[in-house]
Amino acid sequence: MKICRFNANRLGLIEADEVLDVTAALDVLPSCKYPYPLGDQLIAHLDQVREKIISIKASAKRFPLSEIQLLAPVANPTKIIGAPINYDDHIAESRDDNNIAHGRKISSIHDWGLFLKASSSLIGFGEQIILRHPERRNDHEGELAVIIGKRCDRVSVTEALDYVAAYSIGLDMTARGPEFQCWRKSIDTYSVLGPWMVTADEISNPDDLKLSLSVNGQLRQDGSTKYLIVGVAELIAWASSMYVLHPGDIIMTGTPAGVGPVHPGDLIEASVQNIGKAQVQVANYYD
Repeated sequence: MKICRFNANRLGLIEADEVLDVTAALDVLPSCKYPYPLGDQLIAHLDQVREKIISIKASAKRFPLSEIQLLAPVANPTKIIGAPINYDDHIAESRDDNNIAHGRKISSIHDWGLFLKASSSLIGFGEQIILRHPERRNDHEGELAVIIGKRCDRVSVTEALDYVAAYSIGLDMTARGPEFQCWRKSIDTYSVLGPWMVTADEISNPDDLKLSLSVNGQLRQDGSTKYLIVGVAELIAWASSMYVLHPGDIIMTGTPAGVGPVHPGDLIEASVQNIGKAQVQVANYYD
């Protein structure tokens, strides 16, 4: 099932080139009292929401996909987790280009660990990437994104995929520089998620998906998650060994070679096999 969030926080079901407005399915969500539970409540109750969607979709209002604004399919992640240098070809290009490395020793993801991005950096593909510091090099990084479905604490690799609610396309945008990743990658609008989420039952093997990214129609990244150094299940287990993952938390699994700069006015198109493709516009903070 492909589920999106669109326009003024409406809930949609994607069917071909149409969006069915199934916002009424949100009625199954519990009324939460303060202090609110950690995590995204749509994701925490996704099974119940899906059942309701099935029961109401026949009478749902339909919109052409081209006429709606796609927001991030997750509204309230407690954290966005990044996986640095998780492809060998990206390690190689980072070692060769000091504009990426900035004097760092590019060794191994096992040396670097994972990093956190601010949840306030999250947008959908129907919004715009705003270059807050256009004087710096700002790079695209296309990735498979994993959406956690339930509380996940110190899980094993063999159990890890049971905790996935859905998959999506992620753009881990980054301002190049000498600072830590959590600073340079947490800029507002620098975590793009979407265009929808595809429920985990439709992705049999997340470690064998083709992904690509183009800028203004020029192909820049062309890879596959089968070349991940640390695969999806291991990433989930590794992350949960350090901190509890909550429903709606997002893991961006790393980017293959081909990262490069974008500029105001550029159009990025990203795709992941079995999820789809989507475009997002780059804009200037001062526009």
